Amino acid sequence: MENMATQNPSRRGKKAPPLGETGQESLYLRFLSEKQVRVTVKLRDGESISGWIEYFDDTMIRVTREGQPNLFIYKHQIRTISERGRRDEDRRDDGNARSTNGLVERSAR
Repeated sequence: MENMATQNPSRRGKKAPPLGETGQESLYLRFLSEKQVRVTVKLRDGESISGWIEYFDDTMIRVTREGQPNLFIYKHQIRTISERGRRDEDRRDDGNARSTNGLVERSAR
C-alpha cells in the first residue's frame, strides 16, 4: 500500500479550508454590527426585513429595528444581506436627504 503523498505530490500542503469556515462571514457581520450599518435581510420565503445587526453567532443573527420588535433569524433562512447605510448617517442633518431606498440625494446649494 503506497502512501497518498507519493501518489499525488502536487496536493501536499494545499488543502483548502472547508466551505463556510474561511472566517470571512464573521468578519463581515462583525463590521456590520460594530458600525451599525443598516441592512436589508432577504429571506428564502421572499420576505425582506430592514434594521441593523446587533448580534450574531454561528447559527443566527439578531436584527434590531426601530419602532418594531427585534428579530432573531436563523442563518439558513437568509438568502441575502444588503447594506443600506449607517444608522448615524440617517440622523445627521447635513443638507442631504436620504430616500426610502437608502441612497443619499444631494440638495442643491
